[in-house]
Amino acid sequence: MLGLSAAAAGAAFSRPLDAMNPEKPELPEKKLKILVAGAHPDDPETGCGGTILRYTQAGHDVTAFYLTRGEAGIPGKTHEEAAKIRTAELREACKIMKAKPVFGGQIDGDTVVDRSQYELVLAMIKNENPDIIFTHWPVDTHRDHRACSILIYDAWLAQGMKAALYYFEVDAGGQTQTFHPTDYCDITPVIQKKHEACFVHKSQKIKEETYPEFHTKMERFRGLEYGCDYAEAFVRHSRSIEGWIPPKMI
Repeated sequence: MLGLSAAAAGAAFSRPLDAMNPEKPELPEKKLKILVAGAHPDDPETGCGGTILRYTQAGHDVTAFYLTRGEAGIPGKTHEEAAKIRTAELREACKIMKAKPVFGGQIDGDTVVDRSQYELVLAMIKNENPDIIFTHWPVDTHRDHRACSILIYDAWLAQGMKAALYYFEVDAGGQTQTFHPTDYCDITPVIQKKHEACFVHKSQKIKEETYPEFHTKMERFRGLEYGCDYAEAFVRHSRSIEGWIPPKMI
């Protein structure tokens, strides 16, 4: 499930698990470029942070794309004040994950899906030229999450679907709905580092509130499904090539 055939992608990847010896997963045949696209500061971290760490620790390049800077995310702060605080937080998180942050320039709570935004996101995708893309699952109660997902999807189509496309979950059963995973990443080896990256978003009270309520439960439940302690789950687009996802640690 996790491997990409040479015919489908010009031998860019090899199968991730050796059928004869699953304890020795094959590695990609080249250094990969990964794009993780989220609507707000903390979305790439909470939804995909463990997988980001697995990639960067394996020597691959990860770009974290933030459609907005979380301008509406701190009660009592102006948009400018909140954006400054939340941008500093995401930069610290990216340092922990060893990811490169890039920004979409939209406004939290007022995102737009139109021709100009399609073009801007497509230009970003062309510039990054990723092998694998992760973004929000589009059936989500948050408008910004849906906007990010559809903009990335449109750019993926315009690029000829040449990258592997996966969707991640954020608050499963709350914001993210009707999400049925096709793929998993074992994040057990990096769980503490992922939490460190998420918890720098102090303005969102993630450590005290949303993490115990949503994310810890998700990580443990997906781990139960996958047969490890902690996991992140994804849905691969049915017409997408299969990208190399770091395999289960045995």
